[in-house]
Amino acid sequence: MIEVGTALPAQQFPITRADLVRYAGASGDFNPIHWNDRVAREVGLPGVIAHGMYTMATAVRVVTDWAGDPGAVVEYGVRFTRPVPVPDPGSAVVEVTGSVRTVRDDGLVEVDLTATVGGQTVLAKARAVVRPPAG
Repeated sequence: MIEVGTALPAQQFPITRADLVRYAGASGDFNPIHWNDRVAREVGLPGVIAHGMYTMATAVRVVTDWAGDPGAVVEYGVRFTRPVPVPDPGSAVVEVTGSVRTVRDDGLVEVDLTATVGGQTVLAKARAVVRPPAG
């Protein structure tokens, strides 16, 4: 039985520059701050950063893996608190934890997520509403 406070399995997701290239191609977001260090620094960033929507999608994987079905997520929202710099070479590692906030009367479950990189929160108020896993 799913109860308030139930922890979802924590996960770590490395993000590389190659991931950003693939995401840019899939999303059509070719903003140079996601691939060009010089441009990113010119606008005040520490270097190339991950797409916000890519970071958001990566974080919700904790919920979709737990539910067993990406289609089980019926609502999802976040606030972006800081960019995710992606070094080259190497990767940024997004660490995501989640816990059940509420089990609603309609059977849906609200899950709060915490996403950090290097101990700093990158997504705030991250919450998903999901059909719980069977069993």
